[in-house]
Amino acid sequence: MEATSITRIWHGRTKAEHSEEYLQVLIDTGVPDYRSVDGNLSVEIWRKTEDDICHFWTVTKWDSYENIKKFAGEDILKAKYYPQDSLYLLEFEPEVRHCETFEF
Repeated sequence: MEATSITRIWHGRTKAEHSEEYLQVLIDTGVPDYRSVDGNLSVEIWRKTEDDICHFWTVTKWDSYENIKKFAGEDILKAKYYPQDSLYLLEFEPEVRHCETFEF
């Protein structure tokens, strides 16, 4: 069976008090960047607050690894960050995950 797409998952954490601001940063920076690349099929932002920490995941679907390279560069496992991220993120995770995605 062949995958129908590739899902790219990035994770970051902020202080819970910054969750609304950082959500807007993702909407203003990451979403347009993802959507501007041919082969991007969708963008989702997941958010979960646990006590004083807020987790964010950007979950994007792509039609191929080659098109992920157009977004991420040659090292597709390397996480991509934006200047505003340094104002909110508690750390910079170096890598993302890629999963073959099967839709039924």
